[in-house]
Amino acid sequence: MDSPPNSPPDGPAVIEEAPREPILTLPAALTAYIILLAAIHLRVLLPPDIENWIIDVFGFIPKRYDSSLLNLDIPGGTGAKVWTFVTYSLLHANLTHLGFNVLWLLPFGSALARRFGTVRFFLFLAVTAAAGALAHLLTHEHAVAPMIGASASVSGAMAAAIRFAFVRGSFLSFSRADADTAAKVPALPLSRALREGRVVAFLAVWFGVNIIFGIGALGIETEGASVAWQAHIGGFFAGLMLFALFDPVPRLRGDAADASSRDISTRI
Repeated sequence: MDSPPNSPPDGPAVIEEAPREPILTLPAALTAYIILLAAIHLRVLLPPDIENWIIDVFGFIPKRYDSSLLNLDIPGGTGAKVWTFVTYSLLHANLTHLGFNVLWLLPFGSALARRFGTVRFFLFLAVTAAAGALAHLLTHEHAVAPMIGASASVSGAMAAAIRFAFVRGSFLSFSRADADTAAKVPALPLSRALREGRVVAFLAVWFGVNIIFGIGALGIETEGASVAWQAHIGGFFAGLMLFALFDPVPRLRGDAADASSRDISTRI
């Protein structure tokens, strides 16, 4: 008996499955950065004298720049006065310190790496690290203790990301697109972004937490180390103000910016 005209042929049916999205996808640049931080942290397995030498040579020490101390003996020499503005950000005190920075970097750094691309992303991290070191130097000019940690770069990434994070379709909006599209939405001009409720609220909470750190209301000092909150603020300001220099996505202008602004406002 022949099959009906529109019936499927005899034999097992083949069911095509929809492609599955990975549970967690990270851009290659961010993945490489996290692996780099983890690999460098393996220095804790070295003998203490070698580990201390690494921190002295690559950590940021404000006293290194004190010209009044002619007999100051800090490893690294003149070169360390240059490279430590960035290299300090690749060192961490312990796994908790490293994990905390990576945790905050995952959402903001992921969006930024997708938006900037590898070269811009790494250059941006270096610039915000240097800005954090400069802020620390200006407020701790006689400090001997090394400053280490990626917090200034993480703060810079957070600041840069909020320039577009709340725009419709971006990763913190209520109508988010896929990760790549969400990272490429046009950013609002800085002057307009600073008038948006959710951006202002984010800034208030972020600065409030850092001020609390600064006055010591949150006791998070461990192993003789304290939070370099001035470096956080330096990196944050650099990320907020220098974002446009790195951003390859054209800005929203005129009526488009107004429309996007109204969209954000109606969704608060």
